[in-house]
Amino acid sequence: MKKIPLTARGAEKLREELKRLKQVERPRVIQAIAEAREHGDLKENAEYHAAREQQSFIEGRIKEIEAKLANAQIIDPRSLNAGGRVVFGATVVLADEDTGDEVTYQIVGDDEADIKEGKISVSAPIARAIIGKEEGDVVDVVTPKGTKTYEIVEVRYE
Repeated sequence: MKKIPLTARGAEKLREELKRLKQVERPRVIQAIAEAREHGDLKENAEYHAAREQQSFIEGRIKEIEAKLANAQIIDPRSLNAGGRVVFGATVVLADEDTGDEVTYQIVGDDEADIKEGKISVSAPIARAIIGKEEGDVVDVVTPKGTKTYEIVEVRYE
């Protein structure tokens, strides 16, 4: 299986979710199944079927997270010495050439991407366009709304 790039923070979040699923959610749903079984006929017991469905979801998510962590290539941006180049994990300040508006993004793995937090996937068009570039470079990014031009204002490894 191919390696999945993750930042150190992203890997930690997955570990925390895995711990919560195993130590809190799994025992809770097992208890719910036991209580539903006590109510008698399982064929017509909606509580039982709902609890079993939730158990299936939890077990699936546990397996998914374990697989991702097993195949993770954890990259800590603070330990990178990329010489000012944009690399995975870097935080980049971009200025829109047309409007002058600045945006800040951190390039993260697909599972960590959250535009509200300023985290974009390494496979996003903007990330693909700026990886390997340096401060002061101007890049064209092809988006669904057309081509946008950005200047790389700052590159940080945090």
